[in-house]
Amino acid sequence: IIYRAKDTDTVDLAKLTRDELKPYRQQIRLIFQDPYSSLNPRMTVFEIVSEVLKVNHLAAGSDLEDRVALLLKRVGLRPEYMRRYPHAFSGGERQRIVIARALATNPQLVVADEAISALDVSIRAQILNLLKDLQEEFGLTYLFIAHDLSVIRHICDRVNVMYVGKLAELAEASALYAHPKHPYTEALMSAVPIHNPRHRSQQQRIRLEGDVADPANPPSGCYFHPRCRYAIERCQTEAPLLEAMWEDAEHFVACHRAKELSLRGAVDEQLAEVETV
Repeated sequence: IIYRAKDTDTVDLAKLTRDELKPYRQQIRLIFQDPYSSLNPRMTVFEIVSEVLKVNHLAAGSDLEDRVALLLKRVGLRPEYMRRYPHAFSGGERQRIVIARALATNPQLVVADEAISALDVSIRAQILNLLKDLQEEFGLTYLFIAHDLSVIRHICDRVNVMYVGKLAELAEASALYAHPKHPYTEALMSAVPIHNPRHRSQQQRIRLEGDVADPANPPSGCYFHPRCRYAIERCQTEAPLLEAMWEDAEHFVACHRAKELSLRGAVDEQLAEVETV
């Protein structure tokens, strides 16, 4: 697991000892998927957030309450909420508490694992906008893990498409949505719904046959070849390397036929849908 901080060389986190990992734990924080299970029901909000500050020796004594109050304000919660327990809050409010806890160490990287998928649709946009505001305020980098294409388009600058645990395509969000280079990405883009019935005739959905490969017993060659309509014999025997496209050095794809295929991206109406969260 290679990590590069803003002012240091790259480091392989998997090779560090427990003590060597400690400073990186302050730099890298997590936002979990389920706000109902990621907060200890026996602890108050103050105890939940202040625990991070105490463990990392960032505040003590009377400073703790001031720091917790400031963190709650930054995520849109009233400071007096710090004396309440998690059961007193809605799902969206609980996720704000999780975000406040993640911000307590002034991290550089925040890993958001399906951070809004467990929330009501009416709350998702609020949390997304909060995350974007915090990113601008604190200069955060997000590793945002999600399956919702509209959410990804809304918040991500660069998108990494994975299939059965392998990287299939990596590119700027606008380029990937409009001009995908991997057949699996093309299939994903075709699945973006068009809610306006007058424009649905433009949608050409690609139906993938077969089942997703078993990660414990994947097929030989390209993992996607059993479901790919462009697969050739080489795809069955040789795993493709992740390579840059010659016309775009920032667009990487793992496909033997990427440079010869002309794949269909999301049409204008689909892009309009994913711009609206």
